[in-house]
Amino acid sequence: MSLLREVREQLLAGDAEFRHLAEEHSRYEAQLEQLAKSPYLSAEDILLEANLKKKKLRVKDEMERLIARRTKSATH
Repeated sequence: MSLLREVREQLLAGDAEFRHLAEEHSRYEAQLEQLAKSPYLSAEDILLEANLKKKKLRVKDEMERLIARRTKSATH
């Protein structure tokens, strides 16, 4: 198992903040998948899609920050 995957699994198991972020990320992904199934997106849907993508990216960046912090502390 790679170090990053191991750190991610440890954080999912033991860090409530990381777990919450992962759940949020999954929720946003599911909503985006639902929108992608629609053959036509209204102006509201397009705006919603853009906002969901921004939120998903923000959450992913925060998760990566936590992983980097844990990885850095594990190697020092």
